Parts: sequence; structure tokens; C-alpha cells
Amino acid sequence: MEFDQSGVKALMEITSRPDLVFVHGQGSWLEDHNGKRYLDFLQGWAVNCLGHCPPSVVAALTKQASTLINPSPAFYNQPSIDLAKRITGASCFDRVFFANSGAEANEGAIKLARKWGKLHRNGAYKIITFNHGFHGRTLATMSASGKPGWDTMFAPQVDGFPKAELNDIESVRKLIDDKTVAVMLEPVQGEAGVIPATVEFMQALRALTQELGLLMIVDEVQTGIGRTGKLFAYQHAGIEPDIMTLAKGIGSGVPLAALCAREAVACFEYGDQGGTYNGNPLMAAAGIAVFDEVSAPDFMAAVNARAQQLSEGLLALSAKWGMDGERGTGLLRALKLGKPDGAAIVAAARDRGPEGLLLNAPRPELLRFMPALNVTAEEIDLMLRWLDEIVGQVRA
Repeated sequence: MEFDQSGVKALMEITSRPDLVFVHGQGSWLEDHNGKRYLDFLQGWAVNCLGHCPPSVVAALTKQASTLINPSPAFYNQPSIDLAKRITGASCFDRVFFANSGAEANEGAIKLARKWGKLHRNGAYKIITFNHGFHGRTLATMSASGKPGWDTMFAPQVDGFPKAELNDIESVRKLIDDKTVAVMLEPVQGEAGVIPATVEFMQALRALTQELGLLMIVDEVQTGIGRTGKLFAYQHAGIEPDIMTLAKGIGSGVPLAALCAREAVACFEYGDQGGTYNGNPLMAAAGIAVFDEVSAPDFMAAVNARAQQLSEGLLALSAKWGMDGERGTGLLRALKLGKPDGAAIVAAARDRGPEGLLLNAPRPELLRFMPALNVTAEEIDLMLRWLDEIVGQVRA
């Protein structure tokens, strides 16, 4: 198959892409238009939690597509009810609103917190977020994010998102005033370079917000649905937040997200929230298939075993090449390279022959690993072996 340059010009350019077109995917592997295969440790930035084209999701989509796709969110549909029941049954939340992307779910969380503040805290609207955090690409979620440079990109920002420092409870405390309604964070800051919030910090933050009557919002767009070795990352700290957002892994490749809230916080009134595609049965059917597979006995034990294998392998590479170690939780991990050659390693990995390797460098001195949760031990060993070769080539 030839690469169609004329067709590419019809696409709006929003990122630099290599001259290849992926045409087929299965599990941890992708194939491009030339027939070259790639071992994928990106998985759509932690989206494909069961790998490419997982049989359970394909079967659920095929069956549902022939039955009912979208009756409108003005009516109930059974798959959305069944998926909501699964999520509430496995978490501390009572209500679920389905959306299409992580940014949309986070935008909903911001709206819900502000509505709650209007009703219960004299119009309080400020939501404390964190430097280097990432919550999406809408104007409000960009404003909530602490990514450098985003405060001027589409100025003026949406007001009301003072920034604290992750794992520094005093930095949170000093930002709180009578206009504060909530604190919002990622349990692991992904775009920042896979920086986990400590268990102690999560517990201190929950205690502080409860003491002052504030909401705690966890953005689990990247960490939810088993990515960290538990179904939800907040569970590592043994706490119960007030609001949680999910996306990415919950659909394993299809556009599905969720805004989850405790009953006391679920204060939307008719007309406050909606969306034409939200909670449609086709996407919800995929979510059910994902949820049931990830919740199956022994699935999480396998995730944790592979996480330990990946962590140990990255530490061995770090020691061999004089790097700065690794960090992360579950199968969301980072290798600290010690020098800013991440982009060169990513390019060399992709271009290696006869088979390529897909990696991500969110920072110049760091690689991020987000494999399928059902990645095999053999695939992790193969990735580590190839990465060792590639580092040797780049640093020769």
C-alpha cells in the first residue's frame, strides 16, 4: 500500500507524524501500510487497556451495533445502566454520567464542583489543582492543568484554578480561602513524567478536605480501570474521594468516559449537563466488556506481576547505562534517562528493523511505558531487549 501524501494534506496538522499509516492491530502489535510490525508500548497513550482489537470488545460492539446504537440520552438504554451499576458497585461512588473523552469528563467534574459550591458553600468556585498536572484540552481543563505555557496559549484562561505542588500538603493548605470548593489531582501525573502522589499525601489531602468541607476530585483518566494494579488508583490510599473521572482504558479504544460522584455531591439539575452521544449503548457495551475482563479473577494479579517485571527490567537497564532509575505505579512507568535523548531513542525504536518498537518521551530525559494490561511476560522481555540495543545505538 502506498502512502497517500495528498490525502494527508486534507487533515488539519496538530502534531508531527511519521510517514506511515497503521492498518492493522492485534494485542500488543501494530502493522503499517508496508507490512512492518511494531511492538506497541504506547497503546494510544494508555487507552487500549486490553490491547488492539480485543476479542471481547469486538464481539460486544458487533452485537450491539446490530441491535441499537444511539436512541438519544433523553431515554434510558440498558448497556449504560448495566455499566453504571458495575462502576458504582466496584467503587465508593453512587452516580455516573457517561461522556466521550477525559477532557469532557473533567469539564463535567469542574461544573459539578462549582454547582455544589453554589448550593452549599456560598458560591465558592475555586478548584485547587497542581503544577505539571494535565486534565485535558478544553479551555477550562487547560486552565486547570499545570502544564508550562498553557496559561498563555489561548489566553485569557478560565479563572479559579490556583496551583499547588504535588506531595506538599502545606502548599495546598495555604491556597485555601472562602472561595475554594475543591481540590483536583491525578493520582499519578502522567504527562509530567509519571510522578505518583504518595499514599501519605493522598490521605492527608482527604483529611484536609474533609476537615474544611471541601470536595476531593480524582482525575483517573489515565490511572483508572486497572492501570495502577488496582481497579482505581485512589484505592491504594484507602480513601474515598467525592468525584472521580474515567476515560482512556474504560473503553479500550472507543470514545467512552465517565464522571462519577457520591450521592451527596451529585447535584446537577435538569439541563445542567448533557451530550448527544453521551452514554450511548454502543460505547457502553464496549465498556461492559472491558470492565468484566479487567474485573475477572486473577487479572489484577497478572497486571501486578507484569508491573514488577517491567520495573525490575527498567532498573537493570538504568544500572547498565548509568541512568537515574525508574518510577511509576502498576503498568504506568517511566525510565529516567539521565540525559535528554528521549526523542532520539523513540525515533530509533520506531525505525528499527525488521520490527519496530513504539515508545513515548513526554519529557526529553524520560521514557513513558503504557503497555496493554494483558501484555505478556515474553513481550516485556522482548521490549527490554530491544530497548537495550537501541540505547546502545543512540549512545554509541
